[in-house]
Amino acid sequence: MRTRKLSPQLYQLDFEIGNAYLWRDTGSLTLIDTGTAGSGELIARSIEHLGWSTGDLDRVVLTHAHEDHAGAAAEIGAWGGVTVIAHRLDVPVVRGESVAARPAFQGAPEWERTLFETKPPLPPAPPAQVNQVLDEGDVLDFGGGAHVISVPGHTDGSIALYVPKTGVLFTGDALANPDGQTMVGVFNTDRDRAIASLHRLADLDVDTACFGHGDPVVGSASAALRGAAASCDG
Repeated sequence: MRTRKLSPQLYQLDFEIGNAYLWRDTGSLTLIDTGTAGSGELIARSIEHLGWSTGDLDRVVLTHAHEDHAGAAAEIGAWGGVTVIAHRLDVPVVRGESVAARPAFQGAPEWERTLFETKPPLPPAPPAQVNQVLDEGDVLDFGGGAHVISVPGHTDGSIALYVPKTGVLFTGDALANPDGQTMVGVFNTDRDRAIASLHRLADLDVDTACFGHGDPVVGSASAALRGAAASCDG
């Protein structure tokens, strides 16, 4: 795993599959997503390498319940003093009470279905306790206020987090940025809703966009989001 500093407050944790992000406030850390099961030790090492301890981590916010985002939530929740947070519609999957819906490929390019059918399986996410349930419009206590935006389409309970004070947007899998090409995320349960969610995010004033997959866009990220939205309209 590679740790990359994006700003004095923000770090990217670049896993073999996907990204998580670490946000630093004075005396407090917030983790956005967790990687796959077994990633807890890597995240702990990264936190310690940056000069903090796992005891400084106050909360884990899950953008959605898929294995590459919520896989290590149970491990990290067991560190003690960590609040695990997810949207109410994805909470049953995080808790192991139900199974995530499979993608539907209506309207998606054929390569997306092929990629899904040939990709290696991910390790299952152990059931994790969720301590705080989110909904549209909630504001989380980091970064001067992180606004919860419902972005259904990838999953019903997918969220983005927008920090207007710094113009940082965490998109989860609502968007992706493979090889620098910003696009609607893949493997959606409802592609039309996913595109509508992308358009909603493209209306925000975003300086730094942090994606679940692909490198972040640091600086004037709104242009990349608007370009992705325009490509869906074409």
